[in-house]
Amino acid sequence: MEETVNDYKIVSDEVVDGVRYVTATPSAKVCSKQIDIEIKDGIIQKVVYTRGCEGNAKGIGALIKDMSVEEAIKRLDGITCGKRGTSCPDQLARILKAL
Repeated sequence: MEETVNDYKIVSDEVVDGVRYVTATPSAKVCSKQIDIEIKDGIIQKVVYTRGCEGNAKGIGALIKDMSVEEAIKRLDGITCGKRGTSCPDQLARILKAL
């Protein structure tokens, strides 16, 4: 199952004025279709999910704003949704680990 939950893809990854902008498509196992991330000095500035559970996606973004990348990975890694073996938060952690 590990292979199927690691099918995320980093679409773009660029730094502009010290801010790292990352766009990724998460695993097909989750409901969200895209995750946009902004990081500055190792701190998450913004996370926006496209599609998926809107309230939960907004909640994740609000909760990890101003959190270190390492702390976000620690808190989100391994969270599952049903029998999918992954979740939108877990996909974010996997993508952050890959950066």
